Amino acid sequence: MALDIATFRTRALTALIFVLVMLGGLLFHPVAYRILIAVIMAGCGYELVQLLSQITQKKYSFALLLLLPYVIMPLLLLFDLGVRSPLTVERFSPLLPCAIFFSIWINDTMAYIVGSLIGKTPLSPISPKKTWEGTIGGIILSVVAVTLVGVYWMNGEAWHFIAISLISAVAGTFGDLFESKLKRMAGVKDSGQIMPGHGGFLDRFDSLLVAIPFVWIFCILFMR
Repeated sequence: MALDIATFRTRALTALIFVLVMLGGLLFHPVAYRILIAVIMAGCGYELVQLLSQITQKKYSFALLLLLPYVIMPLLLLFDLGVRSPLTVERFSPLLPCAIFFSIWINDTMAYIVGSLIGKTPLSPISPKKTWEGTIGGIILSVVAVTLVGVYWMNGEAWHFIAISLISAVAGTFGDLFESKLKRMAGVKDSGQIMPGHGGFLDRFDSLLVAIPFVWIFCILFMR
């Protein structure tokens, strides 16, 4: 699969704007952090209902069953990680949420680049463009980058950041495949059109929604 320069350029520009907005919400102020989570929750919840309405006629009952564990609970856990971060004694710290976000962003970007350059073995029929080479490359590069930043910039323990980035990247990959399955069942390419080259809220946060609960469990067990 050759690297499409035009597509990559569009995705990169949109991703840059997205990252700046996300960092503003994460780093600027606790109120901005709460607003960011609320916006993500509303956007993902709306798109999930829209997807499910195209899959089943029982859209509201089915959506409510999936909305709580898939969208609401993970984002509430993300809020908990931000206001009671085990990486600092401060009441509010964006360090741990940032570690999760960056793990997923680096994994997604590197998986796309590595897969485009050397990917040959399809990962899953659910998402034919994903390859094992890209997936493994993305995970490795994500773990290395986040661990280096965590140790040398955040002064954290290496194994904490290895675990957080590995959990985020692996669980995030499953999250991406799960949302791809929903879209295939609904017969749509993207969950929304808010981000050119990236789709909607669910397209952008599908990995995050699945990764957060596993990172939260790790933090509760090993970092409190």
